[in-house]
Amino acid sequence: MVMNDQPDKTEQEFTHVREGKPSMVDVSDKSANKRTAVAEAIVWVGEEVMSRLDGADIFSAKGPVFQTAIIAGTMATKQTSLLIPFCHPLPLEYADVKIVIHGENLIITCAVATTNKTGVEMEAMTGASVAALTIYDMCKAINKKIRIEFVRLLSKTGGKSGDFSAD
Repeated sequence: MVMNDQPDKTEQEFTHVREGKPSMVDVSDKSANKRTAVAEAIVWVGEEVMSRLDGADIFSAKGPVFQTAIIAGTMATKQTSLLIPFCHPLPLEYADVKIVIHGENLIITCAVATTNKTGVEMEAMTGASVAALTIYDMCKAINKKIRIEFVRLLSKTGGKSGDFSAD
């Protein structure tokens, strides 16, 4: 890939930069419609932590690991605009965090929905991220090498840019 100062006119521009300055996107002329998003975080916890997680009643010194992460992720979806500078505050109509064990990994998904003028991708990604960080916090006494492998958007619906689904 060649880097130069001239933007490729076929590529989308940054939506949160106007005249070289960070800015909130103006959604005042948009119409409200149903918006959904699903994000995923993968957390590698290792064999020692996994041996203590049985998928049912999972406890650490700080309380039930999965249940606490689910609550934290859900709470985070509702606080996204306080954490990400140019996210619009949104009244969420749905948020759901799930955690599945897969080998030595925990797969966290966060689904969010609203009827509004802007999407909920950041809310879903924030929910998945905070749930992953909560897993780390609750399990770090057993293994400080826990890794949050990645966070990504799996899908979104609604809005001007249309639907999206990751490969």
